[in-house]
Amino acid sequence: MIKGNVEGVRDSILAELGNIYDMNVEKGRLVSPEIVALISDITRLINREISVSIDRKGRILEVAIGDSNSVELPILDLSSKKLSGVKVIHTHPSGYSKLSMIDISALLKLKLDAILAVGVGETDITGVNIGYCKVQNQELTYEELENLPLEKAINVDYLEKVQEIETELRKNDVVEDESEYAILVGVDSDESLDELEELAKACEVNVSGRILQRIKRIDNVFYIGSGKVRELAILRQIKNANLIIFDEELSGVQIKNLEAVTGCKVIDRTILILEIFARRARTREARIQVELAQLKYRSQRLIGLGSIMSRTGGGIGTKGPGEKKLEIDRRRIKDDIHALRQELEKIKKIRALQRTKRESSGIPRVSLVGYTNVGKSTLRNLLVDLYPSDNTVKKEAVFAENMLFATLDATTRTMILPDKRIAALTDTVGFVRKLPHDLVEAFKSTLEEVVFSDLLVHLVDASSDTVVEQIKSVENVLSELGAGDKPTILALNKCDVATEEQISKLKELYSGMEIVEISAKNEVNIDILMEKVIEHLPRTMKKVEFLIPYSESSVNAYLHRNTIIEEESYEADGTKFIATISDEVYNRYNKFIVQEF
Repeated sequence: MIKGNVEGVRDSILAELGNIYDMNVEKGRLVSPEIVALISDITRLINREISVSIDRKGRILEVAIGDSNSVELPILDLSSKKLSGVKVIHTHPSGYSKLSMIDISALLKLKLDAILAVGVGETDITGVNIGYCKVQNQELTYEELENLPLEKAINVDYLEKVQEIETELRKNDVVEDESEYAILVGVDSDESLDELEELAKACEVNVSGRILQRIKRIDNVFYIGSGKVRELAILRQIKNANLIIFDEELSGVQIKNLEAVTGCKVIDRTILILEIFARRARTREARIQVELAQLKYRSQRLIGLGSIMSRTGGGIGTKGPGEKKLEIDRRRIKDDIHALRQELEKIKKIRALQRTKRESSGIPRVSLVGYTNVGKSTLRNLLVDLYPSDNTVKKEAVFAENMLFATLDATTRTMILPDKRIAALTDTVGFVRKLPHDLVEAFKSTLEEVVFSDLLVHLVDASSDTVVEQIKSVENVLSELGAGDKPTILALNKCDVATEEQISKLKELYSGMEIVEISAKNEVNIDILMEKVIEHLPRTMKKVEFLIPYSESSVNAYLHRNTIIEEESYEADGTKFIATISDEVYNRYNKFIVQEF
């Protein structure tokens, strides 16, 4: 037995771990009591997981020290028709012997013969859990023997079980289910959980169940009460879920404790939203913004986040910088954040230059804002198609789909308004309740298009039961950006499916705003919306007289497309036009202007 403090016995610990390689386990048994006693003692001293990999002949293959949330495993040669021939015994410093999501992921992905988790208490072993692979409905899943006394676990003859599993593997074409099945946990409202379910679906997560608990006080250990956590653990087993998603933001310690009790990967709403953003980001700027928000979030939670940071974990929450390494120290994250901010600043300067050019051209700017999945991209695509700008190369339409956060990258396209003015139309990222502050900060360079707009079209889903809350969420973000006082048109989208009562309620609540009922999908009242846009945009139009030489006939066609022609006549020296024109037309063809009115 090792005694003393960590500093004084470090060499002894390393020597003792090295001695494990000289030990053997009796063939047919999972582990020896000597190995369990040794790794448990070391775990108590250093509060770290110790893992030992053993082959079927009882030979020690690898001994490793992990952190409190990870297990190092040997490189294995895997076959679809048999198990790996290796079992892993490891300690849980938390005292919980329940298999974690990392353990289960390792068991299935590496097709281990078995995995043992030894719960290490302050003075003794609290219990042993054993996990085996299992074939069910031609899918590879697992079964867990829980809270076994050490004596019983040591004497288990597991080879018979291994042979049984491999027989099933040979008989079946096993399909490994990589899908994630989640239990949702909320403390707010059913509506908030409904939105969390939509967020989960946007990440291709199947929702197996949900729990709503009203709480007066946040529990620092589990967020919800310990009794509810036990209920959650049971529901997770009943539903065979492999993921738990909280509707609130959790601390690293809370995530760690919840995973220890439930034996399941736990994430919060923020991680889920970050994952969606990581999957949807297409441009370099958007990817940098997402990674920046991820790093800032994780830098505050280096304690915990076990399943997310582990190399044996997978699925939601692992896309991005978290999957690159097991441990990222705060200094490294700080350096990464600094580098990303510098790169983002360069892109911001380019965007500012582009904006300056648009400002110098006098082109008015319109931004579409609103809650996520209310139809902004659909409206944007429709307007660009209905009012195309001839001097803009036709580009691929913005991705528009019935899902949350379908659009992340702000796109700006020009269009010709009905009064022949050119306007810049920007589609922005959708907002959402409880939008992580780090994301708002990271996306400020993109959302600056909103700040510098002449007019906002705030699109809402008039048929939604939570439309008022959605409007408030958008207004809060606009205020945070400093764009709360911008001229705004409230466009009630999906008016063709909303009830009269819903429309009337919104008109009453927002009677002080300019309101238009539209349907972007079915092109209802789009002309009325454009009339309102024209009315609220600043006017920089001029009335002039042109004389276009007959040798410049191409200019005639341009003027017909891009100006309001009031008079046209044919003179000896060319075609005379009296027209109302924009600053762009004025600057482009002022050499043909005879007089200004």
